[in-house]
Amino acid sequence: MQIKLSIIIPVYNEEKSLSLLATEIKSVMTGLAIPYEVIFVDDGSRDRSITIIEELAKFDSAVRAIKLRRNYGQTAAMLAGIDHARGEILIPMDADLQNDPHDIYKFLEKMHEGYDVVSGWRKNRHDNFFSRKIPSRLANFLISKITGVYLHDYGCTMKAYRTKLLREVRLYGEMHRFVPAYIAWHGAKITEIVTNHRPRKYGQTKYGISRTFRVILDLLTVKFFTKYSTKPMHFFGKIGFYAFSFSLFSGLLAIYLRQVVGISFIETPLPLLTVFLV
Repeated sequence: MQIKLSIIIPVYNEEKSLSLLATEIKSVMTGLAIPYEVIFVDDGSRDRSITIIEELAKFDSAVRAIKLRRNYGQTAAMLAGIDHARGEILIPMDADLQNDPHDIYKFLEKMHEGYDVVSGWRKNRHDNFFSRKIPSRLANFLISKITGVYLHDYGCTMKAYRTKLLREVRLYGEMHRFVPAYIAWHGAKITEIVTNHRPRKYGQTKYGISRTFRVILDLLTVKFFTKYSTKPMHFFGKIGFYAFSFSLFSGLLAIYLRQVVGISFIETPLPLLTVFLV
């Protein structure tokens, strides 16, 4: 039977939440009555996560298990799930129970309206204000400003995509959060819905304020690949042109100071600056 929905769940040390999450998803999907699969991707967990996932797969044919040899990060885990997904629509979720499986219905309903991407918005977020909310707001502001695709919550893992569009995107670093913007640049129809964000029951978060800096670096990479990948000289050439122009100015100024004012080359940094700029 043709799979309609693939649910991808990257997992890293979430042994306590997995069975409960699988039970919730099964309950929701039974009510929806559509062919689906749940792909758990173990990202090199050090606890019993992979053992539990394999047990779930034994007793439920809808559950699939993927094990990565070591911890590669959420983006790599998600990419592995995408590569193995068979559904027409793909919904990633966190494994920590903070994403609510009951929101799956809302995502599918919105996708049926003709959208290519439906992004989740954790409007009432149950996270630490300083270590999670502030960095998230900063990251969302920067991403929206630079990409020109304005969303409230790029960091929400729970989104819905048309799989055929997502397969054209290769992910690196922390780039899974930029997928809505990347797809929107290519003409996809995108919208946003409010999701139910629940307090974390088990374990601890793997992210903090340091993640914001990695997001900025990845954002610059995405911007470069999108705008200049087929014309890199427009980027590097512009930098080179400005550098050469400033070198010409500083070189001529150094000569002017030497010949007209009488200031020696060794009395100013201009000759050295000229060399570096060239």
